[in-house]
Amino acid sequence: MYQLNAVARAEIDIKKSRFLCELHPVQDKAQARLILSNIRQQHPNAVHVCWALLCAGDSGLDDDGEPAGTAARPIYNILVHKQLSNVLAVVIRYWGGTKLGAGGLSRAYGQAASEACKVASMIQLETYEDLSCVLQFADESSLRRLCEQYQVTILSVHYEQEIHMHLRLRSKQLPEFKQTAHDLLRGHLRWVHS
Repeated sequence: MYQLNAVARAEIDIKKSRFLCELHPVQDKAQARLILSNIRQQHPNAVHVCWALLCAGDSGLDDDGEPAGTAARPIYNILVHKQLSNVLAVVIRYWGGTKLGAGGLSRAYGQAASEACKVASMIQLETYEDLSCVLQFADESSLRRLCEQYQVTILSVHYEQEIHMHLRLRSKQLPEFKQTAHDLLRGHLRWVHS
């Protein structure tokens, strides 16, 4: 998954109609509504302001008067294809006097979103895994040093007859970290499903 670093904009002209696309990083639907309201105020003469939102648990689409499925769905499909998250894509249309038809509209809205994605600055989102392990007291300092080396966060430690540690690390590091820890502690380490 990717997230925007900043707002990205692109414009295309098709048969004298202007399609302006803006991609905005957002945290929630409330922030997206505020941005959308501001865009509508900035473009009072636009005939359509269509949008798609991809945000954790809050996705949405609006064709804003265009035929159903010809505007917001193509925008949404581009966002999904680009693996974007926490993004509001808005395409503002100024009509040029020529009807484009359903296929033409779909292509135009999708192309506008695609062009904005091409100029957007994106960062890849890190995903994390939590895991638990059980180890002997003599091995605690070795595992702690390994956690520092891999920048693994120790979430909790419980001392009983053995040590129970709950860890968080980057998903891409998981296989290597587990193998290295197993080798370092000579197999005296058990991974526990939490």
